Amino acid sequence: MEGLTKIDDLGKPRVVIVGGGFGGLELAKALAHAPVQVVLIDKQNYHTFQPLLYQVATAGLDEGDIVSPFRKILNEQDNFYFRLAEVLSVDAQAQIVETSIGCVRYDYLVLATGATTNYFGDEQMAQNAIAIKSVEDAIELRNTVLSNFEQALQLGDMEQLNSLLDFVIVGGGPTGVEIAGALSELRKHVFPKDYREIDFKEMDIHLVQSGPVLLKGMSANASAQALKSLQEFGVQVWLEARVKSYDGYTVTLNNGQQLIARTLIWAAGVTGAPIKGLDATCLLPGNRYAVDVYNRVQGYENVFAIGDIALMKTEQYPDGHPMVAQPALQQGRLLGENIYRVLTNQLMQPFAYHDKGAMATIGRNHAVADVKLFGKEYHLQGVLAWLAWSVVHVVSLVGFRNRLMVLLQWTWSYLSYDKGLRYIIGKTKSTLVETSVEDKAIV
Repeated sequence: MEGLTKIDDLGKPRVVIVGGGFGGLELAKALAHAPVQVVLIDKQNYHTFQPLLYQVATAGLDEGDIVSPFRKILNEQDNFYFRLAEVLSVDAQAQIVETSIGCVRYDYLVLATGATTNYFGDEQMAQNAIAIKSVEDAIELRNTVLSNFEQALQLGDMEQLNSLLDFVIVGGGPTGVEIAGALSELRKHVFPKDYREIDFKEMDIHLVQSGPVLLKGMSANASAQALKSLQEFGVQVWLEARVKSYDGYTVTLNNGQQLIARTLIWAAGVTGAPIKGLDATCLLPGNRYAVDVYNRVQGYENVFAIGDIALMKTEQYPDGHPMVAQPALQQGRLLGENIYRVLTNQLMQPFAYHDKGAMATIGRNHAVADVKLFGKEYHLQGVLAWLAWSVVHVVSLVGFRNRLMVLLQWTWSYLSYDKGLRYIIGKTKSTLVETSVEDKAIV
């Protein structure tokens, strides 16, 4: 290992947090008044509000509206330090984290590395599909969609044309449902104005779900309503179907059906993002760390894991808590309190997840929500659920500026039926379609 990276020693116990997602950021905030030094390490210098990545991908929001720099969020927290680096490994015996910029000593280590896309070992899929787990992914998808239409204007061959206009979304969870709904709105309200030469009746949107229902984990009412709304929007939903292969052009389903599309959006699964160095026995299937009710990693006293990377088996959640924002936020908050309790010779409190429900939006005035309040569950749909979804997401954003910008952008889009962020900047997955002179449209 190389020498220790330069961080002021405050003479206090040092809590090193790896990952600034929902859990890591919430933990850092929770330790604001604790007698510790907080060091957050992340590969990016900003926090991403992941639930709205799909809106960046479909030109509804600017990427700057859903990110906020860590230093800006916590600039008034005196015990907070940030380092931009990639964590390479952990030496639990020496209590050192090895990073791309050197080594960092810790007294308490918290792994909040989240999850990454799971292609289930399909290398061809990993090469050809587009996932949405980062800002870069969302921008790449937006660029690809727009590039496809720019290319389509130059083609006369109908099969090649349709391959650029059609989209396949794999995964019927909230991300897949929301992308399908957003693309259908673009097809109806926006693209026909931008690309007047294209007949958008030829644009097909396919949503492929391996299970019998959409939005697994939500109520039967929400699943049925989501399916009904998507079908009304013209989305072709394939239930109990799996994608066997995708070569960048042909999508082959397990029922033998073949779909032609140059863009496949992968929203079918995630896997934990562990770090090298810890005992392999503490890593469970799905690459998640086995943790106890205090979020301690199995076999360690001062190493913790929170959020998507943590798998806490309980009677109510034998397979671990849902890999969504709320468990991460609640675990981060409680762990901050528990570290303070340890330092003040108090007993730690076990984690108990308070499920507040789930939401998914399908399009303008269409959404579903299972809301849990005061011990009761309420099932909302339509305009009321859409308003509830909008309010919850605006309030949950980090920073006043982001809340204001998102609110203004959504208001403008709602009133004008326009999504104004349709520009191609940076990387695209779109490939140039090879055509003969005869196939090219005459301009």
